[in-house]
Amino acid sequence: MTAPQADRHRITAGPLAATIQAAGAELVSLRDRAGAEYLWQAGPAWRRHAPLLFPIVGRLANDTLRHGGRSYRMTQHGFARDRRFAWVARAADRCRLRLVDDAESRALYPFAFQLEVEYRIEGGRLAVRSQIANTGKAPLPCSFGAHPAFRWPLVEGAPKDAHRLTFAQAETGPSLRLEAGLLGDPEPNPVSGRELALKEDLFARDALILPGIASRALRYAAPDGTALLMEWEGYTDLGLWSKPEGAGFLCIEPWSGMSSPRGWDGEFADKPGLLHIAPNARRDFTWTIEIKHGGAAPIPPPGG
Repeated sequence: MTAPQADRHRITAGPLAATIQAAGAELVSLRDRAGAEYLWQAGPAWRRHAPLLFPIVGRLANDTLRHGGRSYRMTQHGFARDRRFAWVARAADRCRLRLVDDAESRALYPFAFQLEVEYRIEGGRLAVRSQIANTGKAPLPCSFGAHPAFRWPLVEGAPKDAHRLTFAQAETGPSLRLEAGLLGDPEPNPVSGRELALKEDLFARDALILPGIASRALRYAAPDGTALLMEWEGYTDLGLWSKPEGAGFLCIEPWSGMSSPRGWDGEFADKPGLLHIAPNARRDFTWTIEIKHGGAAPIPPPGG
């Protein structure tokens, strides 16, 4: 069901226009000057566009969060993507939304927090800046991730397996796969130096996860040179996901944190890979996207 107009806001500047909805503070459209859409439009294969993942990324064993001798129901990717955020500011080229803990969230996740997300078009790019603040008196254990789904193929009629990801740095570390939603053992990485050839069967075993990724930028390119340039800061890992049955999207997902390792089912605060935010402290995360047309779009320099 389409969100009411009051619950959506369109921002535009220069070559880009983006639409954001209050439900999940979710980006639901990204268009270029010609009106071409580059974000997946929530078709039957997957009913979301670009959800925010908080307070977990991935799954916990038995979808259960254990804290202080109690158990809480916490399903995949957390609850933020299904909550309505409050509008804090709206302008022609930017908007900001906020979610704070309440009785509903504390029934699932017994911690105080404030999550703010700002969308801004600047310098020809869409920048998505998120901040998690610990408003409580105890450390805040959490994970956070972005989950944008872009069109695949990027250009109508282009072969999907002619698309490439090129990373800013060589990615030589191991990769991880999911087994029933939980992390399996490390295995060889399919990235060849800086390049990953995209094929549907790459996702036959669910998401491809690059923990501790070296790069902070990549290029996602179609065979005609149309490309998306993506950069991120504050995130430590990267997930890549699609459905191998012909789904028309590729998710490029900067994360900090991921699913529980297979066989781990302990106290939530002891979960591997979590962030621990001190009282009155904050953590910031940013990802940006830029659309390039024609020729070989340059990738940002290593580390950039």
